[in-house]
Amino acid sequence: MSRPAAQPAFNRTALAPGILGAIVLVAGLALIGSDWYLYVRYVVSILALILCVFAGQAKAWWWFAGLIPVAVVWNPVWPIAMPDDLLRVLHLAGAVLFVAVAVNVKVPTDQRR
Repeated sequence: MSRPAAQPAFNRTALAPGILGAIVLVAGLALIGSDWYLYVRYVVSILALILCVFAGQAKAWWWFAGLIPVAVVWNPVWPIAMPDDLLRVLHLAGAVLFVAVAVNVKVPTDQRR
């Protein structure tokens, strides 16, 4: 008889939103200055807040130092005006941050099942 497979000790719940956020940030480089950039702002800020939730579940509070500023800078409700060159650099830095969070945040599984 084969034994049932052991449950993993953690889930990588931040992987999908982190990779998606990085893709949106890199693709958003082409939309800076256009009317479509508003949608990039919404997606990036929402995904940054979702990653904050997963980082909190994983008790990886240090990721908040990068994710909260991303949510503020790309906030579509009260946009922050900045030069396009600075915004392009922040897009690349944000994409690196999203991938780092996606790879490193591990939420413990519920062992009560």
